[in-house]
Amino acid sequence: MRGEGRVFLRGETFWLAYFLRGVEHRESAKTSDPKEAGRKLKARMMEVGADVIGAKKFVSPKQSRVTIGELVAALKAKFELDGQLSAQNASELKKLDADFGFVRATELTSEQIDTYKREQIAAEYKPATINRTLVFLTRCYSLAIERGHLNARPRVELLPVHNARQGFFEDADFRKVLGFLPADLKDYCLFAFLTAWRKSEANCLLWKYLENGVLAIPAEETKSGVKRSVVISGELVEIIERRKAAKSFERADGTTGISQYIFHRDGERIIEFRKAWATACKKAGFAGRLFHDLRRSGVRNMIRAGVPQNVAMKISGHETIAMFKRYDIGSDADLKAAQESVTRYNAAQSASAEASNVVSMQR
Repeated sequence: MRGEGRVFLRGETFWLAYFLRGVEHRESAKTSDPKEAGRKLKARMMEVGADVIGAKKFVSPKQSRVTIGELVAALKAKFELDGQLSAQNASELKKLDADFGFVRATELTSEQIDTYKREQIAAEYKPATINRTLVFLTRCYSLAIERGHLNARPRVELLPVHNARQGFFEDADFRKVLGFLPADLKDYCLFAFLTAWRKSEANCLLWKYLENGVLAIPAEETKSGVKRSVVISGELVEIIERRKAAKSFERADGTTGISQYIFHRDGERIIEFRKAWATACKKAGFAGRLFHDLRRSGVRNMIRAGVPQNVAMKISGHETIAMFKRYDIGSDADLKAAQESVTRYNAAQSASAEASNVVSMQR
């Protein structure tokens, strides 16, 4: 009967057939013993009953065969369709597939994930690196659940990360580095320093994004997938004027072209410049500093200039306050200035109290 399921013979092996919400499921009992097949059917019907009353989601035979590698392939395909398959995303998916791809999705447990964390830590991977893999693992499961291929996912807890950003440039120090950079990188790096924009966002800027004094990046070009914009004012005006004058470039055949990119190298998007950056930093006396320090510096400068936090976050593109504050770095000079402010405040309070006492005594 439909409500009880059935056992049938296919070749020398018994199979099970049963229904859940009008859908028939079939699977091999993997036995030639009819009594064993009957016990397996009974166990399956108990699982079906638990799903019907809402006690536990039923895992179909098809779902139990899905591997995490298949989930990774599905997420990669979605990224490609949505235009989000960046080099970084592709790299993260490749690692996830290598580490978990062979595991059946319904069999992965929280305990196995904890074991993976310990193994990765032993292999000297940083907590933030391990967390990125786990975040992509979660996204794979979320997509499968959304599409009805799975019912649930294991609990994935991220490792604590205590890595507040440390590197930043004082304005005068950055200007020294700027003086040693090639001409095609000067305005590009200065723009990053002033806006705290990411490298991948600054180098994709097209002239068509500039309209009525506002430079806006469409959502598909930002890391967060949210449209970003900055008003061209202050020193940014000078940058844009210089870039307008540098639109043209000479092609290999001697002809002249006009670049669609605001910041370009021979008309093309600026991609690789690690050697030029490292050389400039070394000559300026700041060897080992990172381009990403410009983003940290930009955030720090905006806060110290009195820009409201919500406005600064809109400019820099940080989505969460926690992440934004990791970029708001204090220096020894900041700590000294804070202590001096406290000292002045305490002295003023003492002076006020003494003056009050004198007045009281005179009365």
